[in-house]
Amino acid sequence: MTGYPPLAPIGKASDPWTALRSSPDQATAAAPDAKAGDMPEWDLTDLFPGPQSEALTLHLEKAERDIQIFQQRYQGRLADMAAGSDGGANLATAVTELETLHDLIGRVGSYAFLRYAADTSDPERTKFYGDIQEKLTAITTRLLFFTLELNRIDNDVLERAMENEALVRFRPWIEDVRKEKPFQLDDKLEQLFHEKSVTGRGAWNRLFNETMTALRFEIDGKDLTLEPTLNRLLHRDPEKRRAAAEALAKVFGENLRLFTLITNTLAKDKEISDRWRGFEDIADSRHLSNRVERPVVDALVEAVRDAYPRISHRYYALKAGWLGQERLAHWDRNAPLPEEPDRAIGWPEARETVLTAYGAFSPEMSAIAEQFFSNGWIDAPVRIGKSPGAFAHPTVPSAHPYILLNYQGKPRDVMTLAHELGHGVHQVLANEQGPLMAPTPLTLAETASVFGEMLTFQKLVAQAQDERQRKALLASKVEDMINTVVRQIAFYVFEREVHTERRNGELTADQLGEIWLRVQGESLGPAIELREGYETFWSYIPHFIHSPFYVYAYAFGECLVNSLYAVYEQAHEGFAEKYLDMLRAGGSKHHKALLAPFGLDASEPGFWSMGLGVIERMIDELEGMSE
Repeated sequence: MTGYPPLAPIGKASDPWTALRSSPDQATAAAPDAKAGDMPEWDLTDLFPGPQSEALTLHLEKAERDIQIFQQRYQGRLADMAAGSDGGANLATAVTELETLHDLIGRVGSYAFLRYAADTSDPERTKFYGDIQEKLTAITTRLLFFTLELNRIDNDVLERAMENEALVRFRPWIEDVRKEKPFQLDDKLEQLFHEKSVTGRGAWNRLFNETMTALRFEIDGKDLTLEPTLNRLLHRDPEKRRAAAEALAKVFGENLRLFTLITNTLAKDKEISDRWRGFEDIADSRHLSNRVERPVVDALVEAVRDAYPRISHRYYALKAGWLGQERLAHWDRNAPLPEEPDRAIGWPEARETVLTAYGAFSPEMSAIAEQFFSNGWIDAPVRIGKSPGAFAHPTVPSAHPYILLNYQGKPRDVMTLAHELGHGVHQVLANEQGPLMAPTPLTLAETASVFGEMLTFQKLVAQAQDERQRKALLASKVEDMINTVVRQIAFYVFEREVHTERRNGELTADQLGEIWLRVQGESLGPAIELREGYETFWSYIPHFIHSPFYVYAYAFGECLVNSLYAVYEQAHEGFAEKYLDMLRAGGSKHHKALLAPFGLDASEPGFWSMGLGVIERMIDELEGMSE
């Protein structure tokens, strides 16, 4: 079950209605990129000189050769090694060699993915990415035996082995591997699952990605790609927002048969895997990979759903009044307020804003973030064919992370930059844990990104020149929080219903649309009118396809950071050092251990209410401004 590189990117979907701080094109006809100024494109030569380079060829040959040697040296021997007098030392040597192999193959996989993400419409890049995926899947099949055999070692024998100083360093990773033991299949089945992933889930994911990239939406006589069309939902002109929503609904509707097939196929694929492995609940495999207990997630979901009337329902009623309407059409939900500044924020200003906010909290944090700008680790401009949305890809500890944006010059884009740089700083700091323990569970991976946003938001609020500007900033932050908490939990509820119903047979597009409308109506409240066409909008949320049940990690991270930031405001002394230590831990500690130094515990009943209370108090302040 333990996955192998390429490591997955962490970031936000191309959807201003999930959590992405995307921005629309402005009311003028100028191109968004022109307003934002010259922006960087990433330099991947730190990984490899090129796809046909000798360095990449030799690297792949070395990885294949070293993995074969590793398999010959250790397969069928781990239990005897562990029981020997030097069991701990021998196992430590083997795990250290495994770390090196992870770095080798992760570097190649990351390079192929990042080239592909920069232009998913390029046939050469698409072929290269597909070929590399197949090669890595084939050679990493030889590594499957290691964790399977590790889990067959008797507990007492393994505990004695871990008394060795060299092996005890890997205890967190070993304990995580042992958690997968109850869901582990025999070696041949694990090999089959692994090899079939390329033609199974991986192929359906790729079909979804390339279909989304190829979609065109006709608005005002222009054919737009998904990203700028979604951004028009944030336009000042209500007619442009309506036209964008109708164009989205039309094209999604025309492709609904394919999206329905992809969704049904992947939901069934997951059900088969879960059934064979013995997972009880449809989301248990995600909870396991997130190293979070089901009751903790259930408590989060219950707390957020209970807060719908106090947060999203209340806020959208307020916003409808601000815009002079009784109810907002779904395309007006994220409309800018009249108080929101109508100017493009250039790339140099965005960079300075985020780095200054980071630096005021921790000079070390700002210095790490600066490296992304100065060393070519960011790809910022919008391009045809480029992967939509934003993400931070950790690559491997021997290299460094990369960040992808689609920057168009609005305050939300600045917040997206702050978000992804938070991920990047986290990934750089966690690299000292090594390839096996640097990766962080999704629930904790969102902590640094959301905290980075909060730092940047507080800086912008402090610079507000009057109450109108402050109101616009507060409203924007509340909307971002609703998108990150309320919307993501609604998405999680939607996924749960879809995967539950799929066990009774295929779902039609109409059924999927009905579930979507019911769940969204519950979360958004009576002030939002879900007009005709909105029933198709489930179809383009990439998290449903790429990472089932990923979405609750956003709400987990947002509520956690709200609580964390409250501690920071109350006890500034020494907080930054403890915070950076938390990031350095990577995936080596459970959320309970990471939060303990701050006096926080996500398993406590009132924890989530504390985080949600921060959003409620912001809405209270906005209500006061409206009186």
